[in-house]
Amino acid sequence: MKRRTFDRIVSFVGLGLSVFLFVAAALLNWGASFADESVATQLSQQKITMPDKDSAGFKALSEEAQAALAPFSNMPLTTGKQAQAYADFYIGSHLKGIAGGKVYSEVSGMALAAAAKSKAEPANGALATEAATLMGQRTTLFMGETLRGLLLYSFAFWQIGQIAMYAAWAAAVGGALMLFLSLLGFAHIRRVEADATI
Repeated sequence: MKRRTFDRIVSFVGLGLSVFLFVAAALLNWGASFADESVATQLSQQKITMPDKDSAGFKALSEEAQAALAPFSNMPLTTGKQAQAYADFYIGSHLKGIAGGKVYSEVSGMALAAAAKSKAEPANGALATEAATLMGQRTTLFMGETLRGLLLYSFAFWQIGQIAMYAAWAAAVGGALMLFLSLLGFAHIRRVEADATI
């Protein structure tokens, strides 16, 4: 095969790969922008404000929770990173204190069993109080865990957008490098002797 033919093939393949990488970079950037804007729009509509680091409620949190939440003190919750911190360290901290660290699935069964016992013995005030307490904890845990889960989904969607942004940068750099190498390949064709082979 003639060297010029080989150089042309390699250079055109490099040029095609460069175009592919630039298109991929554009699509990945669009995906990253979409994820970031969607998360910001949806979270801002909830009108959640991060806890103020000077408030008594903030100071009652663990040191780990305070360290995670302090950078976002008194800010509106609009980013995935804020959603993760709020879900894990604010809502999560409060949920741990509701039923001795038990989660909804554990408390729900206990609450339903206590309610059934209370109905079987309507005159037993202690059973009625226990059932009411467990049912209240069940409802609170359900709402808290649901909100926490939704915020963590926002974080996950935002994180996917961040990954797409980094991939867009890598694709753009790769596309520019392949374009440069392809242009070098085309320039090399002119310097190769017409009858040179490989």
